[in-house]
Amino acid sequence: MALLEVRNLCTSFFTDSGEVRAVNNVSFNLEKGKVLGIVGESGSGKSVTSYSIMGILANAGKIVSGSVKLNDIELVGADEKTMKDIRGNRISIIFQDPMTSLNPTYTIGHQLTEAIILHTNRSKNDAYVKAVEMLKLVNVNEPDKRMKQYPFELSGGMRQRVMIAMALSCEPDILIADEPTTALDVTIQAQILDLMKKLQQELGMAIIMITHDLGVVAQMCDEVIVMYAGSICEQGTTDEIFYNPQHEYTKGLIRSLPSLSSAGKSLNPIPGTPVDLLNMPKGCAFAPRCNSAMKICITDKPERITVNENHQSSCWLCIKNKYEKGEADNISKAVKPIEQ
Repeated sequence: MALLEVRNLCTSFFTDSGEVRAVNNVSFNLEKGKVLGIVGESGSGKSVTSYSIMGILANAGKIVSGSVKLNDIELVGADEKTMKDIRGNRISIIFQDPMTSLNPTYTIGHQLTEAIILHTNRSKNDAYVKAVEMLKLVNVNEPDKRMKQYPFELSGGMRQRVMIAMALSCEPDILIADEPTTALDVTIQAQILDLMKKLQQELGMAIIMITHDLGVVAQMCDEVIVMYAGSICEQGTTDEIFYNPQHEYTKGLIRSLPSLSSAGKSLNPIPGTPVDLLNMPKGCAFAPRCNSAMKICITDKPERITVNENHQSSCWLCIKNKYEKGEADNISKAVKPIEQ
């Protein structure tokens, strides 16, 4: 049974300009001990999906419909007491920027012990001992000294390690890492990723890795969700996504990756800009930027189809290729006119 089940999740932000559907009909499972990557450009709905799971949306945001279950506990619509017990204890999150996530007016030790006391029954002294243990676990040197320092006295990599220590201090079942290495240089980034992978294997927790960096996904993840304009456009194992991409957006992301063979050559970015969520296209959201777009892509939304048992995609070109190969058994009659 899946540890976390997300079904048809829809989250909107209600603004003066209208309703922004930031997450639209998102569904996935997360199993114990697995690492799930969620990738896509800025504004694709990655972070809002995680905030919806945690129940920490901004005032303008609201889960409109759908279900989020943690071991059969329904989180959508749960009271604040239930969510307080879930956050930190069962599901923890590492936010994008550790400098803004840590309070600059309190010491590292104060913030770590406060989190432990809030979510456990430990005394202040026991919480302090646990905080020092966690700093040692994430390879922070001189942890007793660091406990007395303020966030601005630490480097970016050290602050990120503190955030990981805080997130793991209550031994959660699920760790959500929201762009955990964005502001770090490549050397520190590699150290942080190696640390997270090591801790994940030692503690047996599941991880949701939110990133726009496909290199991070290749290194860390067992399964991948590719999001665009608030929806899942492709989903599958890491090998399937990298070696058998079926959606034109996924192919564009992979093509845009720099490589040693492309040294001295121009990069190959995806043309255009992300879609305006207030004015969504009638058909496929990626169609205005897709070089392979067909007429039906402009007028109709593609159905999500099964490529194989480990892979699903929502792309008219993928559906067309299925028909041409005579593999259209799992496609509903609603989309069969494309065959003609």
